[in-house]
Amino acid sequence: MEKIRCGWCEKDDLYRKYHDEEWGKPVYDDKTIFEFLILESFQAGLSWYTILAKRDNFRKAFDYFDYKKIAAYSDQKIEELMNDPGIIRNRLKILAAVTNAGKFMEVQKEFGSFSRYIWGFVDGKPVDHKPAALSDVPATTVVSDMIAKDLKKRGFKFMGSTVVYAHMQATGMVNDHIVSCFTRKK
Repeated sequence: MEKIRCGWCEKDDLYRKYHDEEWGKPVYDDKTIFEFLILESFQAGLSWYTILAKRDNFRKAFDYFDYKKIAAYSDQKIEELMNDPGIIRNRLKILAAVTNAGKFMEVQKEFGSFSRYIWGFVDGKPVDHKPAALSDVPATTVVSDMIAKDLKKRGFKFMGSTVVYAHMQATGMVNDHIVSCFTRKK
């Protein structure tokens, strides 16, 4: 019997694997949350598939998303990244990653962890929208608007409500798997 999945992931095995094993699963680990923040910020204006296909390259190029290292990137390192064909070579997004790494650590210092901060917007547990179809899945919500506004106030870049909502989906803060998706039965 064939598995029923959310329709957006049926492009190929890379997408299906991501959908089946990661998307919508709660993440409370700061390192993984940071990785998704950076990847989602690079996605702005692009497809998630483009980012997912380059994910391993991003990991290598960005020191496996070590935010302490990224916050201290030199102009030379930024130029190396600008010349790396394995990632999205957008100077503003690369500079935003450096800025966001520093801001990420400021939030950690204030809240004890970034996880505690961001999960606080949903009382520490996933919000389940139980969409019947992909058309029922929003691009933003009141909560993603609130988080984006707060991140902007804190100095984060490329963290609009749509990017934040995609991050919430990726890290399981919201469960937007359609109700017939096999992942709900796990």
